[in-house]
Amino acid sequence: MNIKIQLLASFLILISCNKEDLIVPKLNNKGSEFISAVDISSYPEISNLNPIFYDLDENQKNFLLILKENGINTVRLRLWVNPTNEHSGFNEVKQFSETLKANGFKTWLTLHYSDSWADPEHQDTPTQWQEISFTTLKDSVFNYTKRVVTELEPNYIQIGNEINSGFLHPYGHISNNHQNFIELMKMGISAVRTNSNITKIILHFAGIDNSDWFFNQVSTLDYDIIGLSYYPIWHGKSLENLKTKMELLSNNHNKNILIAETAYPFTLEWNDWTNNIVGLDEQLILPAYPATIEGQREFLKKIKQLTNDVENGIGFCYWGGELISWKGNQSIDASPWENQALFDFESKALPVLREFKTE
Repeated sequence: MNIKIQLLASFLILISCNKEDLIVPKLNNKGSEFISAVDISSYPEISNLNPIFYDLDENQKNFLLILKENGINTVRLRLWVNPTNEHSGFNEVKQFSETLKANGFKTWLTLHYSDSWADPEHQDTPTQWQEISFTTLKDSVFNYTKRVVTELEPNYIQIGNEINSGFLHPYGHISNNHQNFIELMKMGISAVRTNSNITKIILHFAGIDNSDWFFNQVSTLDYDIIGLSYYPIWHGKSLENLKTKMELLSNNHNKNILIAETAYPFTLEWNDWTNNIVGLDEQLILPAYPATIEGQREFLKKIKQLTNDVENGIGFCYWGGELISWKGNQSIDASPWENQALFDFESKALPVLREFKTE
């Protein structure tokens, strides 16, 4: 009799729950591994010149081992459809992905759906996909994405890179051809869902401004994670605004959220003749985060902290950690990112690496 009463009480409690609570459960991700990632897409090219790297104790050591020892658990790689050389192409990324997995890293692939850089200003359709019917283009997106997922088996995948204006222009321009954009996105997403039970899908927007508009535009799509780029030079200098926006987006869309790209300089000096992207005080967050070794470390420490403080925040990715001046200090076409790398001008690991550890 007591058992029947207990079962009846449990049933009454269950049916009295708010209907919306049953349909849309609150996300709970703090038990999952926090993503401490780096984007080192150019490392296969850099490694061809056999550079020597040093760890935080100034001991010569394998580049990937240095990253692993400092708590980096995920590596992000860009993938271009048909680049002019092998770099960031399918074969190179596949081989490097296998190396990364063998070294214990999770992989995160960012599909540009282009032959070169895709960003808010550039979303060029691959040459081999131009001047084909829209139906054929959708099939191409599906089959290409399917090949990536089945052969490379990433833990995370981006359907496009910084797709503020859509992707595969002009076919998939988010404002000019919104329905086509949605259909193309669905083909990429479907290729992931039907060929993998483990790969999480990220939709990636560059910046904070208009991010709420963008994620409203893609609210009907089946994805897992909101990804934002955040660089003070382009996206504002208020880390509090960044945190507020992350909380707003993740709560409004009931999604996990992460910083897909960020970086900060350890100096405004240079080590080659290639102009650096960040080189002025006005591009920094001052006085809190100067372009010093400690300023770089404190910036990333804050990024990690605020991401972890956001209820659905699951991690961050540091972009260009490998981009030392690998072609030598006389080069005019080497690294515009050398002063934002995770290694100094002598290829010694910088203290910022300690901020990747989450224990």
